[in-house]
Amino acid sequence: MPKSNRAPSHRGAVPGAQGGRGGASKRLEALRAERDPADPDPLHLATLRIRMPKGLGLSQFSRAHPHLRVEILNRTDVSRDLSVSDYWISGSPPGVWTSELGAYPDVVRTDSLAEVGDGCVYRVTYRNPGIIYLYRRLRLPIQFPLRIQGGQIEWEVVARHSEFGNVLRYAREVDPELQVLSIRRRPLRSHLPLLTATQQTLLARAMAAGYFAVPRGISLTELARQLGRSKSSVSEALALIEKKLLESALRPSPRMP
Repeated sequence: MPKSNRAPSHRGAVPGAQGGRGGASKRLEALRAERDPADPDPLHLATLRIRMPKGLGLSQFSRAHPHLRVEILNRTDVSRDLSVSDYWISGSPPGVWTSELGAYPDVVRTDSLAEVGDGCVYRVTYRNPGIIYLYRRLRLPIQFPLRIQGGQIEWEVVARHSEFGNVLRYAREVDPELQVLSIRRRPLRSHLPLLTATQQTLLARAMAAGYFAVPRGISLTELARQLGRSKSSVSEALALIEKKLLESALRPSPRMP
């Protein structure tokens, strides 16, 4: 949960990147130039600040209440065109924003869940914005939490070089004056190939369902029910996945970003 009311600092931002299209393009070209021939499709890690489209209910809500901080904690598919997410909204007792959030045209349902920290968590079912379809087509994970204030969203992009340009082009269409707060590249880690195809599928399903979200979006019992497996087998399988990923993450790497 957020620890401060201060606006995100520009300290450490990429030089020349905050001028919008020109700075971001120059930085992307620099990344292309320094790409390692042995790693032709490196991983890009970038943080973008984007002015959200005015037609989105969450954008309108954030613009109407610029003092509030909103974090999107997770997202799960309800259908092809519907998603459900948990929103953490700073301040105010539980349930204060339920009616207002539910009144926007793209919002199907809103439920107040619990008071957490200095805010409240709401579960919102909504019609998908365009970015969901792009990420789905590129098979990219969305990095959570997404932080929103005053109609602006900080969007963390983790994508291979071949996919990163598509995300950046879409972001520019949404907001031509977007700010690239940071961008760097890192060779693709070798931990995912250590997982079997079955383990990768289970990990993706658990993440999409919100099992690793904070707060957790689904219980182990419910996840096992959705997967049609026993609770003990899913628990054991997830523990093995976590063990493999931790061992890989702690393994010394000869290359540093």
